[in-house]
Amino acid sequence: MNTLSTGNHAWENFFSIQILHLLTLFKFRGLPVALQQFAAAVGVLLISPLLLIVAVAIRLESRGPVIFTQVRVGKNGEEFKLYKFRSMYMSDDPRYVDTSGIKSDREGVCRKILRDPRITCVGRTIRKYSLDELPQLLNVVLGKMVLVGPRPALPCEVAEYDLKARKRLLVKPGLTGLWQVSGRADTTFDEQIELDVSYVKAKSLLLDIKILMLTVPAVLSARGAY
Repeated sequence: MNTLSTGNHAWENFFSIQILHLLTLFKFRGLPVALQQFAAAVGVLLISPLLLIVAVAIRLESRGPVIFTQVRVGKNGEEFKLYKFRSMYMSDDPRYVDTSGIKSDREGVCRKILRDPRITCVGRTIRKYSLDELPQLLNVVLGKMVLVGPRPALPCEVAEYDLKARKRLLVKPGLTGLWQVSGRADTTFDEQIELDVSYVKAKSLLLDIKILMLTVPAVLSARGAY
């Protein structure tokens, strides 16, 4: 009886240690990447009708590919190909406007134009509700991004980062993040960096879940989206 009791106690200790280990990983590492990849794959299947509708609308309005690809910078400076729904006219379209001479409405490295003339009518709608970002679920499935994390920057932007801003590159970029639920483009570049660095320091399971829950009302409100 004592031997059996001792054996059961040993197994209980073993499982308790494993559970504590998992909780520690979740606390400091956030949602497991594999879980996020699975959720993204399921998400693609569930919203496939919406993806098809957006794709058809883009195709009917203007010439060019439905999906826009762009090189972005991920964890540890690794570059990858990011997917988005195309929201702008192609450069060979008669309606395309060169914006190189237009001043950015946002200070800092990340350039933004409030009323960008290159954006199509469909593009304005899908940008307003962040539908243009949905193809990045494929980036999550492929392991280049995660659901929650700092937004992936352009190589030219990263080239101008200081040491503090480079801390954003310590984690995988995300489809949504602390910046997205805190005003998006209504915040300054310095505020974006502060939010992203704060996320990297405080990354946890509960924080990731909180950001995911806050993303829905943030997207529906369209605050800071342009």
